[in-house]
Amino acid sequence: MTLSAWSRAAVLAALSLLSLAAVAAPDVQTGDLVFQQSRSAQSLAIQQATHSPYSHMGMIVTRQGRPYVLEAASRVSYTPLDQWAAQGERGHYVVKRLRDASTLTPAVREQLATAGAAYVGKPYDLVFAWSDDRIYCSELVWKIYQRTLGLEIGALAPLKGFDLSSPAVQAKMQERYGRDIPWDEPIISPAAMYDSDLLTTVADR
Repeated sequence: MTLSAWSRAAVLAALSLLSLAAVAAPDVQTGDLVFQQSRSAQSLAIQQATHSPYSHMGMIVTRQGRPYVLEAASRVSYTPLDQWAAQGERGHYVVKRLRDASTLTPAVREQLATAGAAYVGKPYDLVFAWSDDRIYCSELVWKIYQRTLGLEIGALAPLKGFDLSSPAVQAKMQERYGRDIPWDEPIISPAAMYDSDLLTTVADR
């Protein structure tokens, strides 16, 4: 192969890598919401109770130039976006952002990141209670936005307002609550936030 041919091959290879990088790393910002179909043991129950494929979510926080997902899993922590995506079904995820993008100034994004950092280390809430002692994924992001900007992304609903009829849901309720079921406990689901009119989709990977 001639030097010229090598040069052309190198340029094509570089362009190919850049193209792949663009596909793998969407233009995300601190404050973006990310949704996926989790592979966790409770994912099927959440999907069936909410009639949505999206059973887990988090919020993007840029750290040292890299996108991380602030999420409530075993504890509230930061997970690199690529690692977080790989944990979901087929690696698929959706990124959403406030429809009114003018709200998300650099200062506001920093406020969201700071508010989220206050929850780091809190344990996951297996019974979806509304206190701050323990916290689940959508509760984390909902409270960050509500307490920082006064925005309620998605409507709260009582436990009894979800579809609790499937065997998977029934089994999880028995496991988590036994006979003491908190029927009126307010819950914010990933599905309710995903469907909020306040958001618009910026990436579907």
